[in-house]
Amino acid sequence: MRYFVHLAYQGKNYHGWQKQPNASSVQEEIEKKISILLSEPTEVVGCGRTDTGVHARSYYLHFDAHKTLDPIQFAYKLNALLPKDISIYEVFEVQEEAHARFDAISRSYEYHIHTLPNPFTHELSLLYAHTLDMASMNEAAALLLTHTDFECFSKVHTDVKTFNCKITHAHWEYITPQQLVFSITADRFLRNMVRAIVGTLLDVGKGKISVQTVTEILASKNRSKAGESVAAHGLFLTEIIYPNTLRK
Repeated sequence: MRYFVHLAYQGKNYHGWQKQPNASSVQEEIEKKISILLSEPTEVVGCGRTDTGVHARSYYLHFDAHKTLDPIQFAYKLNALLPKDISIYEVFEVQEEAHARFDAISRSYEYHIHTLPNPFTHELSLLYAHTLDMASMNEAAALLLTHTDFECFSKVHTDVKTFNCKITHAHWEYITPQQLVFSITADRFLRNMVRAIVGTLLDVGKGKISVQTVTEILASKNRSKAGESVAAHGLFLTEIIYPNTLRK
């Protein structure tokens, strides 16, 4: 039987989602605990990678079990074993071929910024004390919806076969007078893509580059032309959409 797990985690203490030698990861932590509950080594497959320090308000994984599970009890026991910075929301059975990564229709991220020092947000938001032109930032963000090749925002030397993504939403807004958030939705994202986009749009907001320059950056397909990647701790994976036919 194949099961999906809906969860959330704070990324501060992890070197991202994916397992890697000599570094703690969310995937490794969850695999260990599920293996304990199932009394056998069990691999989990996540809906995608998140980099070191990136958070997830909504994340999905799948695993296979050789016995029927009580989803509610399994979620309860898994939460009891996991550290407090990883929380299980739900466990549910899915179709045998369902895949947490490949069946995702869209993914959404948010990047959080605060403009004044704040002891309650500094670990989950970037302090950025610059005056920003929000209108220009949103004008530049709208350009992303008119392009499909985002090699200019991709981490170099990756093993991806294509740099094409379909972005359907990209927008800045203030949630308080001192806090702003950038939200973005696409069918897929490249490694480091959102943080590179945010860094570039902040350059527009503080007048370092123009909206027209963003058009030139997109056409260049050159990562060195775009802005610096912003810090990981302000980035959240916020939503994954799947077909309604996934659940059993």
